Amino acid sequence: MPVVMSRLSAVRDFLAAEPVRVSATLRLPLIALIGVLVWIWEVDHWLPQLYAAILGSYAVAAVIWLLAVLRGPVPRWADWASTAVDLVVIIVLCLVSGGATAALLPVFFLLPISVAFQDRPLLTAIIGAITALGYLTVWIFYSKRDDRVGLPNMVYTHFGFMIWLAVATTALSFVLARRAARLRALQEVRRQLVSEAMQSDERHNRDVAEHLHDGPLQTLLAARLELDDARQRHPDPALDLVYAALQETATGLRSTVTELHPQVLAQLGLTAGVRELLRQFQSRYDIEVIADLEEVDKPQSQSLLYRAARELLTNVGKHAGASTVHVDLVRRGDRVILTVGDDGRGFDPEIVGRSLAAGHIGLGSLMGRFDAMGGSMRITSHPGQGTQVTATSPPEPAADAIETR
Repeated sequence: MPVVMSRLSAVRDFLAAEPVRVSATLRLPLIALIGVLVWIWEVDHWLPQLYAAILGSYAVAAVIWLLAVLRGPVPRWADWASTAVDLVVIIVLCLVSGGATAALLPVFFLLPISVAFQDRPLLTAIIGAITALGYLTVWIFYSKRDDRVGLPNMVYTHFGFMIWLAVATTALSFVLARRAARLRALQEVRRQLVSEAMQSDERHNRDVAEHLHDGPLQTLLAARLELDDARQRHPDPALDLVYAALQETATGLRSTVTELHPQVLAQLGLTAGVRELLRQFQSRYDIEVIADLEEVDKPQSQSLLYRAARELLTNVGKHAGASTVHVDLVRRGDRVILTVGDDGRGFDPEIVGRSLAAGHIGLGSLMGRFDAMGGSMRITSHPGQGTQVTATSPPEPAADAIETR
């Protein structure tokens, strides 16, 4: 089933987990290479059973870890912790191999590279330095255990190359970290610009709503009262028709004022605002509404979520051809989640991007606002199988934190 996620949110989530996933994926061929290298060199293991047990446990743990990182998010510390485990295991394998140090030399060079793309220069420097010192330590240990081997001069050359590699990968990580910081700064500027634009829209809508309420609507209501008095003094079917038209116009103007500046949203919060939207929706369309609205108070992004609910319900009423619409509103951790689903005709979600490019900004513009603010919008739909849209707010502070301000 086609799924369209807000583009920036999807990219952001992917990049956040990418280093851990790349490391976990590359770890398996690295383990295979260790086995092949030692097998080709025919190393006379010092402790062969322990060596096999360590390498086998390492392989099993690597597979389990890969499955874990592919299935969902992992803690921030997991990237460097997994690399530290790699380093410890490689050194232990060298210590118990009794001669596999030379065979495992390429592995020592690869370890610093595995953390260079994590945008953490200090961690990269530490892992690189420990890798070089670990290689030298293992050779010293091996030379002390076997007097016939000694400490070849090539070991010092390898040690120098590893130090150089640590410096190079640290510099690379520093450059990547600076670029990531600039990207985050640009994203924050974009979020602030969109937030200011939305606030400007809200102020404009409020001004227009107040003008309509205090001007044309009051004039219309006064005219209706005058006409009502005239109808009572001089009953006339023509006056009744005019009165009905004035009544319908006043009702429509009130609805417009409410949409521009929903007082219930400002006074009672998002849940009450969505509930009022559903009441208006039911009065306009012959569609069954099944709602599960959790009390979420007044989140900072309530205007954005309210606008999403209004846009989505309007689309259902005008375009979906649905008989039932499901609306859920919940808070999950620091996010508020709005879900609107229907059993209508459905559509191809890819047309949202094409419609935006053609200038039809409705749903596409809404997705862009969620992206810019740090939230997300996911559309799941297929022709003939209905539509479900899940709008997730940007991170929201806890309710108790807001009350203490």
